[in-house]
Amino acid sequence: MKVVLVSAVALIDPDGRVLLAQRPTGKSMAGLWEFPGGKVEPGETPEAALIRELHEELGIETWDSCLAPLTFASHSYDSFHLLMPLFACRKWGGQPQSREGQALKWVRPENLRDYPMPAADLPLIPILRDWL
Repeated sequence: MKVVLVSAVALIDPDGRVLLAQRPTGKSMAGLWEFPGGKVEPGETPEAALIRELHEELGIETWDSCLAPLTFASHSYDSFHLLMPLFACRKWGGQPQSREGQALKWVRPENLRDYPMPAADLPLIPILRDWL
């Protein structure tokens, strides 16, 4: 089974809320909410992938020093196995804005379960809630 490496981030605002992005129509798992991020390209570190993805998807800038490794997901889907490090980030430049048609929502950690998420993301919720 193919292993896909995806890097994700819990952007945490000054009020302790976490940013979720809704997968747009036309993508796999459309309508589900997820932590921002994306695939790690060949030769790229998970941190570099996040910096690139946050710029492309949300129009914000962040730096390696602002990405704190938090936990990871390891989950088998039907056609691939997902390995996804989750970083926490409290410092970035700019205001997150949807650049790819995805809805964005700032959510309190205790309310994350109110949003349907991909199966790989679900085990990350209690870890994130406990950490915050």
